[in-house]
Amino acid sequence: TTVVGISEMFVDQIYGPLNEQQIKGAETINESGHHLLSLINDILDVAKIGAGKMQLAWDLVPVEQLCEASLRLIRQSAQRKKLDVSFKMDPQISVVNGDSLRLKQLLVNLLSNAVKFTPEGKSIGLDVTGWPDRGRLCLSVWDRGIGIPEDQLHKLFKPFVQLDSGLSRYYSGTGLGLALVYSIAELHGGSVTVDSTPGQGTRINVYLSWEPDAERLPDAGGSGGEAPEKSTDDRPFKQAHILLADDSRTNASMLSSYLEHMGYQVTTVQDGVEAVAAAQQSTPDIVLMDIQLNSMDGLEATRRMRASDALRETPIIALTALAMPGDRERCLEAGANDYLSKPLGVKELHRIIQDWLSSGNV
Repeated sequence: TTVVGISEMFVDQIYGPLNEQQIKGAETINESGHHLLSLINDILDVAKIGAGKMQLAWDLVPVEQLCEASLRLIRQSAQRKKLDVSFKMDPQISVVNGDSLRLKQLLVNLLSNAVKFTPEGKSIGLDVTGWPDRGRLCLSVWDRGIGIPEDQLHKLFKPFVQLDSGLSRYYSGTGLGLALVYSIAELHGGSVTVDSTPGQGTRINVYLSWEPDAERLPDAGGSGGEAPEKSTDDRPFKQAHILLADDSRTNASMLSSYLEHMGYQVTTVQDGVEAVAAAQQSTPDIVLMDIQLNSMDGLEATRRMRASDALRETPIIALTALAMPGDRERCLEAGANDYLSKPLGVKELHRIIQDWLSSGNV
């Protein structure tokens, strides 16, 4: 969180003006921080799958939202290579039963590979097709890239294997992305196929069970701890008081520095007991609550705040580095309004704070 957050602040020149070379250096640190995060997450996921410890959080997942969210994550890298990105959605498909986080991980891995292995100026795409009579849908990611020789296809989904494994590798990576795709599809009771022609491109198809008559998701706008619709007003809430509870001095310093720069008044505390006392004394407009705190954890601190009449309606955003199944539900049950997993992008955090402050509840 600290590496990604501070490097992002350097890029935005919050600590003062930088020359072009310094900005490029800060951008490289930020990019590398995100790359390390991705690497660590992939290794942990492969280990969990290998140990049979990965549990899916089953839900009805809106397929179009899933695809659009995945495409957003790779759009910037595709634009840098001037790639044309297409998306075709079968109109008869609404929802699929699965784990939204893992399905997004699956799609982002496939789309990232499509971007990586497609030369500048060409095209990639995501097609979603359904077969009601077979009870299946297909998430198909294709590219007009380098393609894969037929004698290499059997290696494609093995962990820690890269097809360009020579001493002078051109494409970076760990060889974990497609192994995770295969495992996530299997965990969903699905399958994966590949069609590829060297020099012309590749299409990877993920087949999932699909019930066209499954219950549709209710219209958005209900309760359940979701943040309100994103505000179109980007003005800083200069009078807002934020209580930040984080046991890491480095993280707290970085986040409070950024939030103060954005015009907020910030009080920082390092344990749950201090958080409850500070909230009761000053009645903040919003609370950022780290779950892993000393003396008293963030869940108990949240419960005690909710027991106070003065703090019953105060927005509390839970922050956690665990991001394990069930964590979000535990945070919401304790009284948190929202839940964010670390590492945090400071711009994303600012946007979510503004959403809550502009929702009319503050």
